[in-house]
Amino acid sequence: MSPPPSPSSSSNRPRILFLGDNIHFNPDIYKRLTTQFDIIHPSSADLQRPAFLQHLRAGSWGDFQAIMRPSWHTGGEMGKWDRELIELLPRGLKVSASAGAGYDWVDVGCLAEHGILYCNGGGASTEAVGDMAIWYIISVFRNMTPSFLAARSMDPHQFRTAHHGLPASSYNPRNHTLGIVGLGNIGYAVAVKAHAAFGMKILYHDIVRKSRAQEDFVGAQFFPKLQDMLPKTDCLLLATPSTFGGRPFLTAEVIAQLPRGSRFINIARGSLVDEDALADALDSGHLAAAGLDVHAHEPRVSGRLARMDGVTMTCHTGGGAVETKQGFERLAMENVERVLNGREALTGVNGHLMRKEAANGVENGHGHESDDGDRKGHSP
Repeated sequence: MSPPPSPSSSSNRPRILFLGDNIHFNPDIYKRLTTQFDIIHPSSADLQRPAFLQHLRAGSWGDFQAIMRPSWHTGGEMGKWDRELIELLPRGLKVSASAGAGYDWVDVGCLAEHGILYCNGGGASTEAVGDMAIWYIISVFRNMTPSFLAARSMDPHQFRTAHHGLPASSYNPRNHTLGIVGLGNIGYAVAVKAHAAFGMKILYHDIVRKSRAQEDFVGAQFFPKLQDMLPKTDCLLLATPSTFGGRPFLTAEVIAQLPRGSRFINIARGSLVDEDALADALDSGHLAAAGLDVHAHEPRVSGRLARMDGVTMTCHTGGGAVETKQGFERLAMENVERVLNGREALTGVNGHLMRKEAANGVENGHGHESDDGDRKGHSP
């Protein structure tokens, strides 16, 4: 294990631990950070979990006040940010800001216990994931996957079978109901697009209700109880977070409450879905089709689901656009900068948990969560 660069002992400036690749899209913001803070940038080898934990135990990087991970594809070599890791972090750490909208890989509750604000990349991937959701809606209503497969087979018989047979079970999305679980930034973007493009009727369930003006803009109907929304849903779309160590949301019991012949789309987290229960429902015809950008055991996908013509799959690329990467990088740096300068974070996730800890008498940091943090659990 190679030692990291020794932090300067002569500087009294706040220190940032920078995880992952160099800044690519927003050099001006990074240059601004270097004028205010000391930045420590460990090598990839030092981020492997055994080495990373050892450096934290040894205090190799000093008493850093912030962590930033501007790129989703690097900087996460140490794996889950669980209690074992979090309890080794410096007591003076105030904020950890990462690329990615999802945060099921980090125990944000444990961070809150230690007075550490977690900031995600909420908002940066909203447009990309919202667009992907619209593509999935078209696919599950219009049987796009079996049509794709038949065309690519180069088999005239398969082509003719799809050409003549698929229209009998294909429908336009217009005037169908779209039930969204989780109407955060991304969920609401999907609602806006689906309502404007297709005239879909928007139903939603969330722990937080949108304002009347927001509901009226997309003609949305709020359901405080999930069980009241499910029987009215033609297509169920998940846009809700998967919490650290959380249980699946879509189970056989939930699926049974959906109308026979309904459709399902997951743009959130694969861990939210009991994939065997989903496959059973597709086999039985209770669900007509499914669209999955995310999978329970990535990078491995369910072989059973992959063999089904009625299942559209992608490789967790819902947020995969250049604009998303630019936004993730910018938000990670700006969140750190704002918190270290005593300002409100742009996309704090666990500020409400920190306030709860403070109310219970637990010593707390001073970062604060804004109301704009995306509650949706999708990463690029």
